[in-house]
Amino acid sequence: MSTWDPAALEALVEEATVDAYGEDEQLTGFFTMIEESLAVPFTTTVLGVEVSVVGVDLSEDGRVVARCARGSVRQGVGILDLPLPEPAPEGWQWIEAYRHWAR
Repeated sequence: MSTWDPAALEALVEEATVDAYGEDEQLTGFFTMIEESLAVPFTTTVLGVEVSVVGVDLSEDGRVVARCARGSVRQGVGILDLPLPEPAPEGWQWIEAYRHWAR
């Protein structure tokens, strides 16, 4: 995965938050961009276990969470903690923009 140039990240942040008033609306902007752009399902490894990322949610505590599945087991993983596979799925740049904004 390539490292994004800070100016490119700032442009994505601006796109996600352009009409947002306050942090909650900005978070919703990022969630929307990730939800609409991230190509799911995709497979990745979490704590040494292969899982399928089947979608994203906005948690009650204000985090964007990847919905991970393995067989009948389902688990939410904070999108900023989710290791992305190589090659990364389409739309991954929105996760990087969210990471840049959240720091």
